[in-house]
Amino acid sequence: MTTTITNVPHLLSSFQLKDLSLKNRMVMAPMTRGRAGEERTANALMAKYYAQRAGAGLIISEGTAISQQGYGWTHSPGIYTPEQTKAWQQVVDAVHQQGTKIFLQLWHTGRASHSSFQPNNQLPIAPSAIKIEGGEAHTSKGKKPYETPRALATAEIPLVVEEYRQAAANAKEAGFDGVEIHAANGYLIDEFLQSKTNQRTDQYGGSIANRYRFLQEVIEAILTVWDAGRVGIRLSPNGSFNDMGSPDYRESFTYIAQQLNSYQLAYLHLLDGLAFGFHDLGEPMTIAEFRKIYDGALIGNCGYDRTDAEKAIASGDADLVAFGRPYISNPDLAARFAHNWELNPDAEMSVWYSPGAEGYTNFPAYQPG
Repeated sequence: MTTTITNVPHLLSSFQLKDLSLKNRMVMAPMTRGRAGEERTANALMAKYYAQRAGAGLIISEGTAISQQGYGWTHSPGIYTPEQTKAWQQVVDAVHQQGTKIFLQLWHTGRASHSSFQPNNQLPIAPSAIKIEGGEAHTSKGKKPYETPRALATAEIPLVVEEYRQAAANAKEAGFDGVEIHAANGYLIDEFLQSKTNQRTDQYGGSIANRYRFLQEVIEAILTVWDAGRVGIRLSPNGSFNDMGSPDYRESFTYIAQQLNSYQLAYLHLLDGLAFGFHDLGEPMTIAEFRKIYDGALIGNCGYDRTDAEKAIASGDADLVAFGRPYISNPDLAARFAHNWELNPDAEMSVWYSPGAEGYTNFPAYQPG
């Protein structure tokens, strides 16, 4: 088997992300894998998993809860206690030893949580008391039907913004290179952004500008901790996951991108592909569309293969491309692309969230024969 590197000049070329030098333009996308145990704490198995995949230029961690109230998936990690913060250092160190940068994704699941995760079994919170229709919450007792959430009182919102700020500070203490604000996929921030899930009548609801206000306050709180060039945002303008999709999606996400453009952030991470569910309310928003209104670095994500990624970067529409599921079963994905080696078969979903190494760290790197 030949090991000659094939011509992939764009995807595997280095990239300067503000003040961070990335060895290539491949990003490992954030993926919930459920290996943090009941303690919700990063561990040695997680450090091994991320280090195995550090051929990427940038790794974005799995969604990490900013508070107990934000927690909504069994065995997913948090970063709201000193113990959780310290535990993440082993993951960061393992990735840095491979010459790769890593951002922590800040996650509040909002209405996608379940009372069994909440303090005193309270209802999960959301902008408005609107239940997710279809799907189930991933709880420690198996999948449970979603509940109608409790709408946040206006006076409570600054407290949640502070939880984001503190989690960002904890990520900095743990040694991460930056943070990604998870504003996609029907979780709390996305719920505020979209008219389908935000029916508030205070200053956080109604107009697009008002619906954007919560994200704006989260960003500006985090910018008291991190430089703008170390903060990214993830959006899913086409997504139907968690019962999302608003009739005014194009107008809303155009406005949001225009507002984000003023901050000179590290990047805007877009689920622009349709592999993760499309709301079918009109034509999907493409990364080329965002390129016209957003001047900073753009990361494309959702269903890209190597060919699609090369085209997106060569056209100038994307600066980097994030790969999710291919990284589950191919820890050495960057090397496989570089050498044109075949990929491992896709892992079965039944082992994605197993408690141990199976379906997690037991996928082999390619062995040239």
